[in-house]
Amino acid sequence: MTPPLYDVVIVGGGMVGTALALALSSQHDCQPFARPLRIALIEAKAPAAMPQINSDTPFEPRVSALTQASRQLLSNLGVWPYVARQRHGLMQKMVVWDAEGTGHIEFCGADIGQSELGFIVENHLTVAALFQRLQALGTVELIAPVRIAELGEFDQGQRKVILDDGSELCAHLVVGADGAQSRVRELAGITAQEKSYQQSAIVTTVKTEKPHQHTAWQRFLSTGPLAFLPLRGDGGDEHRCSIVWSLDDDELEAKMAFDDNAFAQALGCAFEYRLGNITAVDKRFSFPLHQRHAEAYVQPGLALVGDAAHTIHPLAGQGVNLGLMDAAVLTEELMRAAKRQLEIGELSVLQRYQRRRRGGNALIMGAMSGFKRLFGETALPVRWLRNTGMNWLNKNAPIKNRVAANAMGLTGDLPELAKPNYFKPTP
Repeated sequence: MTPPLYDVVIVGGGMVGTALALALSSQHDCQPFARPLRIALIEAKAPAAMPQINSDTPFEPRVSALTQASRQLLSNLGVWPYVARQRHGLMQKMVVWDAEGTGHIEFCGADIGQSELGFIVENHLTVAALFQRLQALGTVELIAPVRIAELGEFDQGQRKVILDDGSELCAHLVVGADGAQSRVRELAGITAQEKSYQQSAIVTTVKTEKPHQHTAWQRFLSTGPLAFLPLRGDGGDEHRCSIVWSLDDDELEAKMAFDDNAFAQALGCAFEYRLGNITAVDKRFSFPLHQRHAEAYVQPGLALVGDAAHTIHPLAGQGVNLGLMDAAVLTEELMRAAKRQLEIGELSVLQRYQRRRRGGNALIMGAMSGFKRLFGETALPVRWLRNTGMNWLNKNAPIKNRVAANAMGLTGDLPELAKPNYFKPTP
């Protein structure tokens, strides 16, 4: 039998892959494709339904700090109402300080005309909201649970995809959105520059003695940053935070072996008890920290987005936001191609996406690595310059606010899909 032919096959049903599927399928009244695209989304796990949250439901340890641009993208896709109905933290302020000195910076959403700098959302809730929106539209074929096994060369405007259940399909464009260990990237023969930070991050949810004040708190230690991200519990409770504690690998095992009381004491000390004592600790998880950057984001009939193209240190919380902007820009370039009656799998079309995203992503990744090295330096002259610079920036409101606006996705080369009032999605 002839394998079914799709316009786009997206491999990976996480936040970025699902957002891309929605972006390509839910706006036909304002996009120039001659007909609705036939899209398949391949996912290794069956999607979970939107969980029922009550006061006893524990927080998922993996959360994302969504910027204003990411929230706007989800709003334009009709997803944000699903997210907003669930619990999520509001990040109205951010306080950053140096453990080795007096340097500190405070950012405030109100200073840049926003009620929030960003939003703290549990990853599984965002993914569930995206799938709920996909199901409501019914415009994307979900193929799950299954994995990609083989990937054919681009031939006569198509690539063949073979799945691990033996089924086959073809697509004009295959998009790898399958994470840091991307099988699509591997099968396409695209190499990635990779380095280990020799660090791991501990993530969990904690309860604090004092309310978090809708503020993200981040202390830079010589071993890595420690972040407390504000969660909002039942009845608006402000005593729960999601923590991300970056540690050198030789410290990780001891910290993970602590009982809850010992861990709470060590965490409170490392955080300088800014929110009082740590009164409760959920189950802890850890993951190694690596930086990866694909040598190329595209080939004929193939594109990489999100962690399949780049992974970054979590110190600035930009990982998933970069991936969502990848999805928005790729959508924009495919629409541009359709206006010019170009095939969406043509290399010249996909290279426009690569030019718009790879350089900027590389700059942000380089900046994060630079920050890590800077705050890991203990030499007195460097510490003095670092602290002096932080305090100088904190006192220069115009520059500081410009930095905040850029980090929140309010300025710069934003894709149209991440701007307000781009289109009205189908109810």
